[in-house]
Amino acid sequence: MIPCLIAQKYRILIASIAILTAGVILPQRSLASTGEPQNVIHQLRIYEIFDSNKKAFHDRFRDHAMRIMAKYNFKIVATWESKKDNRTEFVYLLEWPDEETMNDRWGKFLGDPEWIKIKKETGEINGPLVGEIQARTLYLTDYSPHKTLAK
Repeated sequence: MIPCLIAQKYRILIASIAILTAGVILPQRSLASTGEPQNVIHQLRIYEIFDSNKKAFHDRFRDHAMRIMAKYNFKIVATWESKKDNRTEFVYLLEWPDEETMNDRWGKFLGDPEWIKIKKETGEINGPLVGEIQARTLYLTDYSPHKTLAK
């Protein structure tokens, strides 16, 4: 009886691992898909920025972050500034071929020695340039009018 229970628990464990890893192994699909593979994903990033040093933030993003991001093939679709309640936000949209690429490129960008140095220097001069950061990965629906947004 005991060997049978152990074997059953072992089979359940193997089945659970197979189910959990299927999302990693199988291609990503749209959350609202009818079976068509996901072509691209988008990432929405929202940064709280401060009115007291907003110019310094925009200078750093435009002159440094975008240039270094380009080195790692970031596709920035658009950038905006937004107001929510009493909060100023910098919002931008990225386009990626897949989640693996997105995660890889963010790791490379955040570990880039030049970016680390610029971020440290501008922070020492201007104080914190960014407060809360929100990031959302967006999956196209199968009825989206556009499959890609970047040029």
